[in-house]
Amino acid sequence: MPSSFSIIIPVKHGGHVKAIEHLKKSVPENINYEVLLAEGCSPSLQRNLAAAEASGDILYFLDDDSLIRSENLSLCSTLFSDLKIAVVGGPSLTPTTDSWLQKLFGAALASAFGSGAVNKRYRKFGKTRETTDKELILCNLAVRRSVFAALGGFNESLYPNEENEFIERVVAAGYKLIHNPDMHIFRSQRVTLKAFIRQMFSYGRGRGEQTLITRSYSLISFVPLLFVIYVAFTLVFIKYDLLLVPLMLYLSAALLTALMLFFFERHLYIFFLIGLYPLMHIVNGVGLLYGLLNGKPEPFIDNSITVSRIKKFGEKFGEKFE
Repeated sequence: MPSSFSIIIPVKHGGHVKAIEHLKKSVPENINYEVLLAEGCSPSLQRNLAAAEASGDILYFLDDDSLIRSENLSLCSTLFSDLKIAVVGGPSLTPTTDSWLQKLFGAALASAFGSGAVNKRYRKFGKTRETTDKELILCNLAVRRSVFAALGGFNESLYPNEENEFIERVVAAGYKLIHNPDMHIFRSQRVTLKAFIRQMFSYGRGRGEQTLITRSYSLISFVPLLFVIYVAFTLVFIKYDLLLVPLMLYLSAALLTALMLFFFERHLYIFFLIGLYPLMHIVNGVGLLYGLLNGKPEPFIDNSITVSRIKKFGEKFGEKFE
């Protein structure tokens, strides 16, 4: 079993790190771990620089607002006892304290109609299983440090989707990936519709840039772009009634999904999904197109990054975080 963890958290300069409070309260004292905080504006590079200074057996990547559970590190230890396993992760769940709008965004992401195959990143479902990058998310991801170093870490040209590109290399190297629904964290959704739209665009752009780098094409990933092309084509040739049939089927499916979720959730805001689904799919598709047309991305340059070891092995957090 791995003996130590290096928890790595990227944050903007001067940003508030909610994750620290939960680490202090949630991680048992018998767990041997250190915490490295990487401040800067290039998350992929921040994580790589922190990983280079880490000394734990396992790198556990969190975001600055990832609220960890007390069981997560012990669950990791058990799973990593199998040397063929290189990556372990769990879902990022929407806190019950979020606003109704944030819960709406969380419901959209956690539904199969909203996020397709990646919806397991946002909901607790099933049992511990071998998986793919579609079920893993970087705000709650543990990686064997020796494998991370051997494969060169994250591609610093990418953000987001750096974990997806890295995981492709992990699988190509013959290692296993594990998704454990019990190893979840809580992380708040975007506060405003504008921020959610920006998030969906960013996810699409990241997928497009990843595609240019890896040259691996997934038809499922391109569904939002195909939807955008279809909508644009339909608007041009709207006089042809048959073109509206797929759109009617799509909206019917959105309504049916909202009705099913309302049956379980019993919150009227769920019906806003009927409009949110097409919005998020169109924005994601436009982001994907932008990423593809913008060309292969260049590595981020950020000379302002600072990495601080705010908790050492066997010691308490630094004075600033007490």
